[in-house]
Amino acid sequence: MPELPDIEAYLGALRPRLVGRRIEKVRILGPSVLRTFEPPIESVEGSVVGELSRLGKRIVVHMEGPGELALIIHLMIAGRFQWKDRGAKPPGRISTAVFECETGTLVLTEAGTKKRARVHLVSGRRALESHNPGGIEVLSCAESAFAAAIRRENHTIKRTLTDPRLISGIGNAYSDEILHAARLSPIRLTTKLSDEEIGRLFAAARSVLTHWQQVLSARFLRKFPGPGDVTAFRPEFAVHGKFGKPCPECGSPVQRIVHAENETNYCVTCQTGGKLLADRSLSRLLKEDWPRTLEELEELQGS
Repeated sequence: MPELPDIEAYLGALRPRLVGRRIEKVRILGPSVLRTFEPPIESVEGSVVGELSRLGKRIVVHMEGPGELALIIHLMIAGRFQWKDRGAKPPGRISTAVFECETGTLVLTEAGTKKRARVHLVSGRRALESHNPGGIEVLSCAESAFAAAIRRENHTIKRTLTDPRLISGIGNAYSDEILHAARLSPIRLTTKLSDEEIGRLFAAARSVLTHWQQVLSARFLRKFPGPGDVTAFRPEFAVHGKFGKPCPECGSPVQRIVHAENETNYCVTCQTGGKLLADRSLSRLLKEDWPRTLEELEELQGS
């Protein structure tokens, strides 16, 4: 799922193409992508785009004029944007919504069979705010507000960082990178964190998000992000998606915890004091034989 740096990169690429431009035609091609019916989606046709903003992991297209119309686009896991020349045919089966403008065409696409990306059209600030999950913005909040959000509920740090009700814009990929930078275990309970550890986490979150926002925004300054450019797996990442590869800090092989459709990647040496965290699927199989350290795991793999 595109997270804060990816969404900001999209916004940077979209603003010069959309702001001040008139939306001439909207076509909804996916049967489940449009989630609102009032006001009708045709209401934006003829409207000029006033500004673009981010609401958590959502992109908001604000229209000029009465009614304060706003398109809210949530890409979810596989939703992506493509920018086409005016009059160009949108790509086949993956296109779910098409916004034809004066200078080009914005196409919302979604690969795969699970169609989760969604578009809402709302009128007024109250309706727009109802789509705000409520999490704080790490790049603009004070450390005290961040600490309060982290300690609000007693969960693992990984779960808290990815909870949009608590922290805005962070998902599976960047939470792994933040926790590695902070040298913290993903399964540490938030209420057990010291002030010093929360300070490290706050600094790491701001550093990682700022770095990747700058990198991606610069990368797509002249080139609109292609379908493969917005991804949760980047070669420059330290641990996310790097299972079995050496940690860039200490060289230990990156480990993972698999849960549902996601996995958590971490470094045993840098983050968990040498302790191997139990992977749910494997630990059920191995039970008491689950290795507790990296050395035990290597012995098990070599036996």
